[in-house]
Amino acid sequence: MTAQSQPGRIVNLTGDEERRVGESLTILALRRLRRDRLTMLALGVLALLTLLAVSAPIIENALGVSYSRTNVTQAFLPVGSPGHLLGTDDLGRDHLARLLYAGQVSLGIAFSAGLLSIVIGVSLGIVTGYYGGVIDDFVIWVVTTINSVPSLFLLLIVSAVILQNKELAAIVGSGGGALVIILGLLGWTGTTRLVRGETLSIREREFIISARAIGASPWRIMFSHILPNLVSVVVITLAIDIGTLILVEAALSFLQLGVKPPTPTWGNMLTNSQDFFTKGVHLVIAPGLLIVITVLCLYVIGDGIRDAFDPTAVD
Repeated sequence: MTAQSQPGRIVNLTGDEERRVGESLTILALRRLRRDRLTMLALGVLALLTLLAVSAPIIENALGVSYSRTNVTQAFLPVGSPGHLLGTDDLGRDHLARLLYAGQVSLGIAFSAGLLSIVIGVSLGIVTGYYGGVIDDFVIWVVTTINSVPSLFLLLIVSAVILQNKELAAIVGSGGGALVIILGLLGWTGTTRLVRGETLSIREREFIISARAIGASPWRIMFSHILPNLVSVVVITLAIDIGTLILVEAALSFLQLGVKPPTPTWGNMLTNSQDFFTKGVHLVIAPGLLIVITVLCLYVIGDGIRDAFDPTAVD
């Protein structure tokens, strides 16, 4: 601030300074985000990748290629081949088209599973943090029990049980839908603990006590007063979780428990290409690079949002 204060004198603020003092944390955070070039770049790259994946059918028709049509006479065409910008795979399928469709599946699984785990984690975290007591003890016991088992082993066990059981597979599906349910139902524990801790702090503040005094119901307090104060935490957690879920999907594909071919995902494309490293190195580089770029962008976005919503940051 340019204004100076002295003992016994009133501080006069300029127009810009007075406006900034009255701004909410959300408005300040949005302004900080707009000035954060790295975060905005990551948002732009992620938006571009998502747009390309959603536009896969349009791009496929425009280029006159198909992600599923095979032609073994054109197998392992290199990058820049006529009619195939990123070459072809071992069955002669256009690699660019398969990458775009794989992006639909990988991003769809990660975003859907992330949203499912966030909804479960936030709901349980607010309820347990607000009520405490027996409910809190029971949920924390469940969270501790789940976390005591290594996450990869737990994923392998649940995936194997569901995908190998015909009755369960018929209910949840055997492709991306099954992975969404599996990852979503196993990924809420960290969010629950984080939201519970924030709720324990928020429920003792003056505006919550005032809401109780005027007769507001517990559900109104939890989801109209506490939840809005958790938005920044939820958004940061969601961004990081989605990046983690993309890596988990790739790991499950490597272990043959992910989405089965011929449905393409970045994970199973990378897994299947390891046998053709000498014949078509582009089959390894492209899906691996897309996974790295997407996960890096999500982590940068999560870190940028955390810094933007930091109330102690100097604007």
